[in-house]
Parts: sequence; C-alpha cells; structure tokens
Amino acid sequence: MSPDAYLEMARTEDRHWWFAGRRAILKSIIFSLGLSPNAHILEIGSGTGGNLEMLSGFGKVSGLEMDATARAIAAEKTGGRFDIRDGCCPSLIPFGDVKFDLICLFDVLEHIKEDEETLLALKGLLAKGGRVLLTVPAYDFLLGVHDAFLYHKRRYSAAALRQKAVAAGFQVVKLSHFNAFLFPVACAMRLKDRLLKSPVSSGTRIPPPPSNSIFRSLFSSERFLLRKCNLPFGMSLLAVLSQEPPVGKSTGVESIAG
Repeated sequence: MSPDAYLEMARTEDRHWWFAGRRAILKSIIFSLGLSPNAHILEIGSGTGGNLEMLSGFGKVSGLEMDATARAIAAEKTGGRFDIRDGCCPSLIPFGDVKFDLICLFDVLEHIKEDEETLLALKGLLAKGGRVLLTVPAYDFLLGVHDAFLYHKRRYSAAALRQKAVAAGFQVVKLSHFNAFLFPVACAMRLKDRLLKSPVSSGTRIPPPPSNSIFRSLFSSERFLLRKCNLPFGMSLLAVLSQEPPVGKSTGVESIAG
C-alpha cells in the first residue's frame, strides 16, 4: 500500500465501521473453526496491527509485514507483544520450519502480483489440518480511485478466487460474499467518485458517530448469516481453505460451509 494508506489505517482501524465490522465477522468465522487453545496463527500483511489483539484470543499470533513504518506502528500499538517479521509473498516468508494452524490474509492477496504462487507457498506453512482464512475485494467493475490509493492490483470474482485456490491445491471449505447490506450505498459512492473524477475515495474517513455506529452494526450483523449460509453478493469475498483431505476422510469443518 501507499505510505499514506498505512497512516490512514493506523488512524481509523480501531474505530471505523468497516474495520470494526470486519473484525466481528472474522472473529465469528474463526470461532467456528474450533482451533485448539494453543493454535499457531500467522497474519500475513498484518499492517498496523489492528487484527492482532483479536487473533490473540485464539492462540499464539505472529505477523508478516513488509512495510517498516507499519511494523513500527503495530509494535507500539501492541506493546511489542507479537512477533512481527519483515517479509513478502511469495518469495520471503521468514518462519523457517514453523507450521501454522491458521494463516490469515485480510485484504492482502489483491496487493500481490503472484497471488496464485502465494497461495501455493502458504500451503507449505500449514500444519496438518490447518486452514487459510482470507478476504479480498469483489467485482472488477468497482475498480476505482479507492483501489488505486491502496495499490490494489485486482478485485476478484468468486469464480476466479475459487479457481486460484483449487489450482494451488486447496479445498474450498467456504466461499461467500460479505458486506452485502451496505452494498448499494457503497456502489453509489464509487459511482459518484467515478463521475466526479474525485482524486480521493469517499468513505475512508470515519463518519459522524451515529452513522458510524449504524454502519458498524449493520455490517457486523452479517456474521450471523455467514455462520449458516453464503451471501450471493457484497463488496468483499471471504474464503476458508484447507489442504486437500485424503480420500474418504473428513476435514472436520463442514459445519461452516455454506
């Protein structure tokens, strides 16, 4: 991402409705995975550290972040409690022989040119029965100034994300859109930015407290639906991936499959 994007993230990720709502959804999905209390968790693209505390409720957390400023902010924010290492995907993932029960990429894969190669590299980092949980922005037609600000290389269709995961040797346990309730509002804002040729994306700043609270409640409430089914549309995609199971063996995670 751009340096300004990291600074914007550091200022807003604790309070902005989008970050708070996404954390609530991710927390619900992770809870459904039934990780052991001593699970090893890796967040790739840990940014300025906004998800580390949430993830630490499920096990021992490490982070991978290529931007030095973001790593410094994350270390200060979390009191240096997490092992956050410099690296990038797919070529530099400095964790040696460590195997992880859960690898998280929250709006990261769209920044990486070699996205399929990255998924393949992550498979080698998983412990037996391990999962990958990732989110990406959806729909190419929504590419705009917001994506440029964040250095997105692409947005994904559900079919494209599934194809890349399967090509890397993963079983797709769950694949769903999310951020569906606010989808019409978000599309309208993106269209406005495009028509007005706005140099700055709408919606990056924290709205007034009443609006921020309403948006957060609407967005985070999708977690109840996502536990039971998949959503057919939304601004983002969420996927749970596992290593291909042996023939005739269960993965043990069918309960969250939509």
